[in-house]
Amino acid sequence: MKLASLKGGRDGRLVVVSKNLAWCADASHIVSTLQGAIDDWERFRPLLEKLAEDLEHRAIPRERFHEREAASPLPRAYQWADGSAYVNHVELVRRARGAELPDSFWEDPLMYQGGSDGFLAPRDPIPLADESWGCDMEAEIVVVTDDVPQGVSAADALDHIILVGLTNDVSLRNLIPAELGKGFGFVQSKPASAMSPVFVTPDELGDLWQGGKLNRPLNVDYNGQPFGRAEAGEEMTFDMGTLVAHLAKTRDLSAGTIIGSGTVSNRDPDNSPGRPVADGGKGYSCIAEQRMIETIRDGKPSTEFMHHGDTVRIWMDDGEGHSIFGAIEQEVKPPASR
Repeated sequence: MKLASLKGGRDGRLVVVSKNLAWCADASHIVSTLQGAIDDWERFRPLLEKLAEDLEHRAIPRERFHEREAASPLPRAYQWADGSAYVNHVELVRRARGAELPDSFWEDPLMYQGGSDGFLAPRDPIPLADESWGCDMEAEIVVVTDDVPQGVSAADALDHIILVGLTNDVSLRNLIPAELGKGFGFVQSKPASAMSPVFVTPDELGDLWQGGKLNRPLNVDYNGQPFGRAEAGEEMTFDMGTLVAHLAKTRDLSAGTIIGSGTVSNRDPDNSPGRPVADGGKGYSCIAEQRMIETIRDGKPSTEFMHHGDTVRIWMDDGEGHSIFGAIEQEVKPPASR
């Protein structure tokens, strides 16, 4: 089942979306918002699944689904926490500044608490007031949970994942060092993220979803050119169940919690840090990673962070050319005047 929220009000209008992303059907007679559905998932899921089945069979009124009219499936959420499941990415960050990677990083996930009071729609611009802040995209996998009990095991946590999607976790790289230097984490350096137009239930993914890993390339185009084709299921040190369990170690998680995988990252087959797509590699899911490799290779980075007018497109297909979640398509722009 594929679910989306069309723009309207703070929390959007819930619709079920056809498998080919061409059509949608209003779900407001069942439940008006996705958060409302998640709050009582056992009750509403079968009703929404029946609506989705009727949509596929053209047995109910339908309307064209336009991704540009979609908000984030959850325009705001009770919780957004982002992990770092791809230790290759963390290792590159530390290597570029000459720091060793602690052994514990292979056993204990990194995670930070992000802002969840508002997510950008998938076609909203990235508002950037100052280009010197070092704006970067980060293409990631996200999952949404139902109510998760404190102390849940990684294996049992998989049963609490009810939706899967994508995010562009925007970072302001040049603000990060000063914030981390205070020893208290990200705030200003992590503005609003954008979510994919559609979130899907794990069963909809079939064999692509195994053991809490999504086994398809995550595609990133930057200014219209291929930038990243990293395999999301490869070199994922911590599966999504492990990340859910990590967050729930000392507390319950509320239904509607969103957890990110961190930047999807691959090494080359020869164990080198990775190459650009143009050079036959799998590329990168963020600009920072390309800059890290340039620093390791040349002593300094040559690729600039994003400027006003730059564009990014993030999507994933099913292996037959069909988009699974729709596409995040954004342009960096100055903030709208208020």
